[in-house]
Amino acid sequence: MEINERSYTLLNLAALVIVVAGLKQAAPVVVPLLVSAFIAMIACPPVFWLERRKVPAVVAVLGVVGVIVGFATMISMIVAGSIDGFLQALPTYQARLKAEIGAIAPVASEWGLPVDLKTLQDVVDPGAAMSLVSNLLSGLGNVLANSFLILLLVIFILLEASSLPAKIRTALRAPEAALNQFGELASKVNTYLAIKTWVSLGTGLTATVLCYAMGVDFPLVLGLLAFLLNYIPNIGSILAAIPAVLLAFLELGAGSALGVGLGYFGINTLFGNVIEPRFQGRGVGLSTFVVFFSLVFWGWLLGSVGMLLSIPLTMTVKLALNANDETRWLAVLLGPETEAKG
Repeated sequence: MEINERSYTLLNLAALVIVVAGLKQAAPVVVPLLVSAFIAMIACPPVFWLERRKVPAVVAVLGVVGVIVGFATMISMIVAGSIDGFLQALPTYQARLKAEIGAIAPVASEWGLPVDLKTLQDVVDPGAAMSLVSNLLSGLGNVLANSFLILLLVIFILLEASSLPAKIRTALRAPEAALNQFGELASKVNTYLAIKTWVSLGTGLTATVLCYAMGVDFPLVLGLLAFLLNYIPNIGSILAAIPAVLLAFLELGAGSALGVGLGYFGINTLFGNVIEPRFQGRGVGLSTFVVFFSLVFWGWLLGSVGMLLSIPLTMTVKLALNANDETRWLAVLLGPETEAKG
């Protein structure tokens, strides 16, 4: 019996490795599907609201999708030129950062501090933060390259969404349990995404105004980064502040860089510690370690889009594990300490 249990465990682990390897190889296909699914989840409530008011399903879907496309197009038109300019200026900023770090060694020697320039440059990579910005924007560009495919997938998912409960009732012997589990999953993920999107939008707009008021170049790009990186839990808001502070330092000096840093600290405190917890309630139901690990894992598996969607993906996995008695213990391990005590 013990051998059978061990064999069963090893078989499950082997299957998990195969699935992860398959997802890694299929990332170019999986990423548009995931983006489409989560956009559709956000769009479902207004579509259902319109359908309840006797609006035909096709008209409701096309109307909501039209609003989303219009908003996305407007944002793209506003920031597209700024992104191109920023990416072209990126090598210049990296060179200036390297030169600023190189100037630290002589100053340190005057004060009698032993500083090895090569070691300092190895420890403090001046291009790391800017490279992260470039990679994130490039990943976003790759997703936008599939925008037509994503748009079609969103439309088809929304058209099928209203008929899904009837299909589940027909296909399964005990459909109510499946419907309840699916409803719980959709409700939690949709609530998280909706609140996070509004909070991220507020963060991005406020960061744009701050950078524009301080005279930092490319405020639209920096605001877009604050919007996108706010989806990354815990460290996203910190990562968004680094390029803004570095640009302020290179362009305006240390005083302005300090002012931008304090401004970002205030923005992140307001939106991340006051506004978002008020609407998110008990939070996402994941431990702090799992939040960080999910960021690393999904980022490695699916790239920058995986980092942005790490929390909703992990929430989905947790709810799926919680639906099965044999895997519920794993869902408990993924949750916070208060949930385990409860």
